[in-house]
Amino acid sequence: MHDARVLIDMGEEAVRRLARRGYTLDLSSLESLQSRRNQSIQSGDELRSEAKRVAQEVQQTAKAGGDISALKDTARKLKEQIRETEAELERTQEELTGLLLGIPNLPSDDAPDGDSEEFAVEQRRVGNPPAFPFEPKDHVDLGEGMGILDFGRATKLSGPRFSVLRGVGAALERALVTLFLDLHTRRHGYVEHAVPFLVTRKTMTGTGQLPKFEEDLFKTGVADRDLFLIPTAEVPLTNLYADEIIPPAELPVALTAHTPCFRSEAGSYGRDTRGLIRQHQFSKVEMVRITTADQARAEMEKMVGHAEACLKELDLAYRVVTLAAGDTGFSAQLTYDIEVWLPSQGTYREISSVSDFGTFQGRRGGIRTRDENGKPTPAATVNGSGLPIGRTLAAVLEQHQQADGSVLLPETLVKYLGYRRIKADGTPSEAPEVARVIEEGTRP
Repeated sequence: MHDARVLIDMGEEAVRRLARRGYTLDLSSLESLQSRRNQSIQSGDELRSEAKRVAQEVQQTAKAGGDISALKDTARKLKEQIRETEAELERTQEELTGLLLGIPNLPSDDAPDGDSEEFAVEQRRVGNPPAFPFEPKDHVDLGEGMGILDFGRATKLSGPRFSVLRGVGAALERALVTLFLDLHTRRHGYVEHAVPFLVTRKTMTGTGQLPKFEEDLFKTGVADRDLFLIPTAEVPLTNLYADEIIPPAELPVALTAHTPCFRSEAGSYGRDTRGLIRQHQFSKVEMVRITTADQARAEMEKMVGHAEACLKELDLAYRVVTLAAGDTGFSAQLTYDIEVWLPSQGTYREISSVSDFGTFQGRRGGIRTRDENGKPTPAATVNGSGLPIGRTLAAVLEQHQQADGSVLLPETLVKYLGYRRIKADGTPSEAPEVARVIEEGTRP
């Protein structure tokens, strides 16, 4: 959440920057609410001071044997005025907080102008998209043909935009999860966490999902207790440090978790309803880093490299782009998208977003550290996908498909699966060298 004083001091600069992302800042309303709040605080302080003075006068007059009836009447009126002023302050603070919670983060000037993916600026391409001597299939036709993906039965269970993975498909999902967690914990220095999948309204507000995006969330509850299903592990991981002060010596904090993610996709209007690209429930390995404001951009660049490492391990062609200011998420000030090549679509599709939030989430969640003078100050947060399992599985199937309908898996997955190829009938086919290792009892 923004500091109202900072936005007011920035004035037209804040208006300009927010306009780049399509948000119109009503500076006069903000100034009016802030002024009313300050006036209520000042009035309350003055009334309490006067009440204290009158109370002392009551004591002194009573001690001297004087008439205190008028003074007691004044004290009662002051007490009522204090209650009214405190109620007004509470109403004004609630209105001001509601306004501030709805204002998105200020986009970085490094984000290009524009309001859609068409305005993203490409940074680099890595790997060559495969050139097939045959018409490539999409992952749905491949997976269903092999019998390792079942969307029909998933729809029977839960409705559209769910999936069932079977046999080798389920094993491949598990292998991808383990690969990513191994990379992030053993090579990249993240600490793995197992976190709740249901969180409170306060937790969702801390990372920016609430109040603005409530329609995109799945909610449940028992009695009068509301809980939300997490749309990403970013929510519980970041909020682990809510209302805490992290010693500077412990920064950066690097966290990772594998969780299911739940999203209603209320604003997608039928986009990508086929296959694994956009589902109501999907699995993802998430990365979160908590640091200082001046180190956030460097930590973001580092995290992009960690997400890229996952794709390189799987021999997948991809590119990195900088999102336009108007296409950047509510809480982010700058976002890099990593887009993987999907042969069936003949284009790159987003597989990871890595975002620098600055101190935006730190302020909302009360996540703090200390500055060089030891004073508490909001911490900065960075997060990114590393990676979503469904989209990665789709890319692996599509980029590594063969003319006979089989899929030749990346070498790095052999130690997790024990085989290199998925045959057209959905059964595994061990590479000769793998079969030999298994026979000798030393599975990699």
